[in-house]
Amino acid sequence: MPTEAEHHLHSWIERESQAEAMIPLIGRLYRENNVVTGIYGRRLVNRSAIDILKAHRFARQVDETELPVSQTLPLVRALSELNLGAASIDVARLQARYRASTYAATSDLDAFLREELAEVVGRAGDGLAEPRDVVLYGFGRIGRLLARIIVGTASSASGLRLRAIVVRQGAEDDLAKRASLLRRDSVHGPFEGSIRVDQENQAIIANGTFIKVIYASDPAAVDYTAYGISDAVVVDNTGRWRDEEGLSQHLRAKGVSRVLLTAPGKGDLKNIVFGVNHEQITAEDKIISAASCTTNAITPVAKLMDEAYGIDHGHVETVHSYTNDQNLIDNFHPGERRGRSAALNMVISETGAAKAVAKALPQLTGKLSGNAIRVPTPDVSMAILNLELERETTKDELNRFLRRESLEGPLHKQVDYIDSAEVVSTDFVGTRAAGIVDGLATIVNGRQAILYVWYDNEFGYSAQVVRVLEHMTNSAPVKYPKVEPGLLASSNGAALPAT
Repeated sequence: MPTEAEHHLHSWIERESQAEAMIPLIGRLYRENNVVTGIYGRRLVNRSAIDILKAHRFARQVDETELPVSQTLPLVRALSELNLGAASIDVARLQARYRASTYAATSDLDAFLREELAEVVGRAGDGLAEPRDVVLYGFGRIGRLLARIIVGTASSASGLRLRAIVVRQGAEDDLAKRASLLRRDSVHGPFEGSIRVDQENQAIIANGTFIKVIYASDPAAVDYTAYGISDAVVVDNTGRWRDEEGLSQHLRAKGVSRVLLTAPGKGDLKNIVFGVNHEQITAEDKIISAASCTTNAITPVAKLMDEAYGIDHGHVETVHSYTNDQNLIDNFHPGERRGRSAALNMVISETGAAKAVAKALPQLTGKLSGNAIRVPTPDVSMAILNLELERETTKDELNRFLRRESLEGPLHKQVDYIDSAEVVSTDFVGTRAAGIVDGLATIVNGRQAILYVWYDNEFGYSAQVVRVLEHMTNSAPVKYPKVEPGLLASSNGAALPAT
């Protein structure tokens, strides 16, 4: 009779073995079929057995139970035998859909997958989006994270191809320094892969992606066609120009067709929050704004709340990590209070995020106010939504609704949910959701609801920018399982009726 300790060790070894068996299957799906697999937004491609087990363990934050590797291994093995076309597949959600289906009763996994993935079965990697050139104008915090994400999907079903970055030369060894900042990050850790510097061709080669480094200070003066770049989308992450007149300079450069701003746009520019109003983008829109990190965090949650309960009015208070425009130590700054040390102080600041929500959700115009407090942390922020609703609810009902939407709702990539009593801000570094509702912190008193929403103001926002970029260029892979309104299923097979 094995002891309790022996039982746990044996169980771990068995699960580790199953995770190791998944690695070559995941790899073949990725390289031969252009299929990207993941678990609730956490990619399984190029991950170790331990990383795969952690992803399965993470599923308990969504489903309240750990996702068994013994269930996903047969599913991934079955996927590898269908000769699929290009797609992005969430195996956790697919497994949940299978267990809630009639096929589970007869254990006919193959029949279920053939029906669920009928559009891509037998397509042998076909369906890959046409490559679209992307240029990063600026290479700061957001620029480098965008580079990491785009390079990380370069050999998958995404059609985005990072071709160049444009910066002002800062030193003789500028190229090496830029590469080093991409390779190492104090917040987000090391780059996952290999980075080389090609001094002769003035380029950075990241995981086989050749990225030309162009030195320029005038956006209109760059001739991208000279570097073999055409019909490119320029992602301006400098924040220097935020209106149509300033950003139009990029369109005067040879080889550029569209511009995406990673900051709130001014004037009549469309401010897009992916998942909420990205369908407003048309082929005629040459300049688009991806709004701000805070606007991306609160707008999807506000949309859910308004549709389900109605928002009469409210206030958004943002507790935001410090940013590069603040001083490390006390010094002159043109902005109010921002001259005081960011590393030592909480700094009251203004935010236009609450008003910006109305650009994506016009029905909330004039209903939200907002303010911000900058705090001495380098990344991950929190938005506190104090809402007066149009109908009463309870904490349990509201949390159940938000958790369900994070699991299977149309905004599941934007809104995540967690109810752990031990999480703190650093636990959300690297999350791809626009915002994560902290269910244990929710307060409800009749029609008043106070929601606490975590968000990685760097990486989570960058993931949203890439989603907008893929939509603009028709570069996004087909995603499975597809969200169907009316019935939401949890991973334990229990059907959850939509509200």
